[in-house]
Formats: sequence, C-alpha cells, structure tokens
Amino acid sequence: MTYDFGVPPLSTTNRSLVEQRLGEVGETGGVPETLKIEFREQPLNVQVIDMPVTQLFYNPGTHRIRAQRSHDAEKDRALDIDPWSEGSQEYLRYLLTTQPADPAKRDPRFDELKESLRDYKQLEPGLITRDGILVNGNTRHAALKELGASTIRVGVLPASCTWADIHAVELTLQLRHDRRRDYSYINHLLALEEQVALGRSLSDIARDFHTTTPACVRDAWILNELRELIRRSASGDFSLRLMDFENDKEKLFELYRTVTSEKSREKAELLKEARLAAITLDFAKTDVRNIGSDFQARFLEQRLPDALKPSAAAPAAVTIPGLNRTVPTAGPQVAAARALTDKALKLKAVEVAGDKAGPSQLADASSAKQELKTAFDEAIEFAGKDFRMRKKRQAAPDRVTDACKDLEQCITDLVLARGNGSLDQEAFDDAVLKLRGVMGRLATEAGKTIELPGEGVTWLRAVAVQQ
Repeated sequence: MTYDFGVPPLSTTNRSLVEQRLGEVGETGGVPETLKIEFREQPLNVQVIDMPVTQLFYNPGTHRIRAQRSHDAEKDRALDIDPWSEGSQEYLRYLLTTQPADPAKRDPRFDELKESLRDYKQLEPGLITRDGILVNGNTRHAALKELGASTIRVGVLPASCTWADIHAVELTLQLRHDRRRDYSYINHLLALEEQVALGRSLSDIARDFHTTTPACVRDAWILNELRELIRRSASGDFSLRLMDFENDKEKLFELYRTVTSEKSREKAELLKEARLAAITLDFAKTDVRNIGSDFQARFLEQRLPDALKPSAAAPAAVTIPGLNRTVPTAGPQVAAARALTDKALKLKAVEVAGDKAGPSQLADASSAKQELKTAFDEAIEFAGKDFRMRKKRQAAPDRVTDACKDLEQCITDLVLARGNGSLDQEAFDDAVLKLRGVMGRLATEAGKTIELPGEGVTWLRAVAVQQ
C-alpha cells in the first residue's frame, strides 16, 4: 500500500532553495559530489547539496518507525491527520531516537550515531525530495539537530518524484548492507507486507530484501500470527501492539520451523499455542525449546492455579456450505490451549498499557501474570528434565546406529580399495582387532545393563563369548 501524505508547508520555499543550490554546484567548476541510488528500477546519480537542518521534514511514511507509531495512539492519529504539523514532526523525531521494542526508552544506538557525527562529521549524505522531505537520513537529521548543526548534506531526487517513488527509494536504500541501522524486525515484516500488497512476487521481493523466497514465506506467516495475537489480546480498551514482539525474532523463527515441520495438525496447534503463551510471558529461547505438543497436558495443567485454568468448553464448530454438516474446528485440548494463550495475551496487554490502566486493574493483571509465569516456569523445568532424560536414554542407541553407518561406508571403501589395490592391509587388521576388543567390552556392559536381552544383545553376547 502506498500512502500519499501531500507536501509540507515550506515546499515552495524549499524547491526554490534546492534549485538555487543545485545551480550553484554546477557553477563551481569542480567535480560535484553525487549519490548513486536506484530510481524507478534504474541506477541514477543525484547531486548532493547542503540544506538547512531546520527547513527539512521527517518522512511520515518512513519504514523505520512504522510499527513504533502506535506507541502513543493520540499522536499517531494526529500524525495521520496532519503529518507536517510541529507536534507530528516532533513525534517522528522522538520515535527516531528511541528503542524499537520500547519507545519509552532512549536508544543507545542513536547516541552512538550522534557521537560518531560529533567526532567524524557526516560521512554519507542523506536524500530529500525537492519539497524538503527526508527520504533517507531521517535518523541522522535527528542526531544533527540535537548536535546543533546548521546544515546537512543531502542528495536531491528528480522533480517528478512521487510518493510511490519515495517509498520505493527509501526501501531500496535501507535494505543495502552497509553501516546504517537496520530496520527493526517488525518494521522489516511490515515492509515485506507492503511489497506483497503492491502485487510483487515473493521471488522479486526476496531478491530486493537480500534473502530467500522461503524466508519471505516464513516472515509472512509470522506477521499473520502476530496480527492474530493482537486481535486475541484485546481486552476492553487495551491490546498488544506489533512492537511488543520486537525482541522475539529468533523465538518466532524457531516457532515457525517446529510448527510447520509437525505432521499432525492437532499436535502442531498444541505446540504453537503453548509456545506462543511462553513467548508472551517473556521466556528465553532456550526455555521455549523445551515446550512440546504435550506440554500443557503433561506438565502445565497440574501446576496452574484454579483461577487461571481455562474452562472446559466444547470445541467450536463450523458449517460446511452446501452440505448442511458441522465439523469441529479444534479439539478440546486445542481449545483449552488457545484459551490459556488468550489469558496470557490479555494480561500482558493490560500490563503493557501501564498507567493507562487503573491501578487496581494493573495490579490484578500483574499478579495474575506472575502466577501464570511461575506455573510455566516450573512446568518448563520439568519438561526440560524430561527432554534431557529422553536424550540420555537415546544416546547409546544413537551411537550404535552411527557406528553402523561408518561400517557400511567401510564396506564401500573396501570394495573400492580392492579394485585399485590401495588398502593398507596391516593397518586394517590392527583396526579390526581393536574393534574386537571394543565389541567385547560393549557386550559385557550391555549384559550388566539389560536384564532381559532381546535378539540383538543376545547375538552380541554370543559373539563376545566366541572370542
């Protein structure tokens, strides 16, 4: 989707100043500085000039802070109504200086950029339209403004530039692999969604995003899930926002891999809901990994306080059009898992609202969330122990299986060696003698460990006895 924000109030003045300074660059006789960009899918070198910091406008459509605009709903609405007002421009400047995951906090990386500009000046030019809109370099402009700089070096787009061009150029520049601050993860997802909405193929988007088509499919899946979580988190006047999941990138990647690799639809849903609840409760990636499809039934349910246990509701059903038949959309276990995730989402939505919620409501939500997190913490600990125990039980059989694969490769190597006479026979004989000793010790330990041996261990002991 392409947004048209119109032109800022100083557009006529800025156009005149830009034309004047472009003309001055051409009259100097020296080699003018240029900036290479991609404009309408073609390379283009644009001239660089100095512009007054105070006359330029932050781009209200910048992808860099798309998700963070929801930090303040009232200011976000004002930004939609009049993006060029002093209040809206100040809100954009503020968001450019704060942390993507928590716009209430100053971003240390912004301060690093500010110090770099103080020490080394502006190494790379920004980019503007002739109306004075910053297409690239919004964050640098905010830093220079705090430093009290009077001018900023910027390339100038052609006079025919439209808002569609502005969005496309900004996206292309921000996706370059250089020293710029990367888009935050959520803003990356939104930029991808915008490209899909424009009708572009995933393969073309993947090329421009310097990634792969499967990665784009994964990111689209994740964004769809996040939007659904936001819908499910709605509780009265409160709901979560996309930026509340800003720090969960790796956990969401692993969620996608595990859910899409699970062949059973019911198990996939159980695993997804349990892990989403744990992600909502801010558990670490290593903790979330311990959660399987049986997590709620085996480990969590018995540890949940009665007040937090989901009610045993009948699964929802849908009617198949034309057949006059209904089918359940989810089994009772999945319905219970979804209800618990919804509980976690709604509690976090109130907690994130902070002072916007009443003191008693906030206290109740924080207390209930902590109870839920404590239950999850204990359940995850037991699930982790169970996983490690199963891994230990499987360790010895796995090693025998690996040894068999090595021996099968050894057979192939012997056949090849026989053909070209390359086998070191003495070394091979020594290795087989070593194998005999290892097999004997393996048989002895297997006999001590396994009280009722099966066919395999019986054979192994018989071979050892024959030695």
